[in-house]
Amino acid sequence: MSNIHPTAIVEEGAVLGEGVKLGAYCVVGPHVKIGDKTELMAHAVVDGYTTIGSECVIHPFARIGGQTQDLKYNGGAPGVIVGDKTVLRECVTINAGTHDGEMTEVGSGCLLMAYSHVAHACKIGNGVIIANGTQLAGDVIVEDFAIIEGLAGAVQFRRIGKMAFMGAYTKATKDVPPFMIADGLDIQVRGFNKIGMARRGVSEESIAAIKEAYRILYRQKLPLAEALEKIETDVPQTAEVKYLLDFIRSSKVGIVR
Repeated sequence: MSNIHPTAIVEEGAVLGEGVKLGAYCVVGPHVKIGDKTELMAHAVVDGYTTIGSECVIHPFARIGGQTQDLKYNGGAPGVIVGDKTVLRECVTINAGTHDGEMTEVGSGCLLMAYSHVAHACKIGNGVIIANGTQLAGDVIVEDFAIIEGLAGAVQFRRIGKMAFMGAYTKATKDVPPFMIADGLDIQVRGFNKIGMARRGVSEESIAAIKEAYRILYRQKLPLAEALEKIETDVPQTAEVKYLLDFIRSSKVGIVR
């Protein structure tokens, strides 16, 4: 049974799961689906073609599913998908995609802190932490278990790799490779995320291999193609190392280096 405050507005057509809780003055649009045991605190707004997973918490004044700010928007039914057990703090905004049927996606187990913004067609993986005031432009990809500190930003079409760490005030103008620590307005890779990898259960062997790959990539001052060849021949090819190599080779805009 849902717990809906008498001042909340649930428009006809909205689908609420079991145990959904809506606080005072919440607004839920007619095309919204909200999963079991999800809570919207006072003044939260979920609209558009938005699906929210189970056991999420959406804090006051967040707006999820608002129309894209992309001037190419020309109608249709773009939307937002949020996974299970994700927490969206105060004043978070997640905009719908731009084109008909295009979705902005946020995975499960994420934490988006106050005033962070996720623009149209972004793809946020599972277990991602995005700190206060971070701004992601359209079509940004943030892979699983990445962490972005406060007041950081990423320009359109950039990719932040799995278990990467971006420091506060960092501006991602190129792709940030997985497992790396990037920092600065003039962004640089300053190390690899040993602690984050260990916390996620990555083996000591693979952590050591990523350390060596980092050393070759960022400390030996080799041309990129030569560095990648050397990593392939000189570094144990663990799953993480292979992922790093694939990420770099598939980058369309180049990596932070």
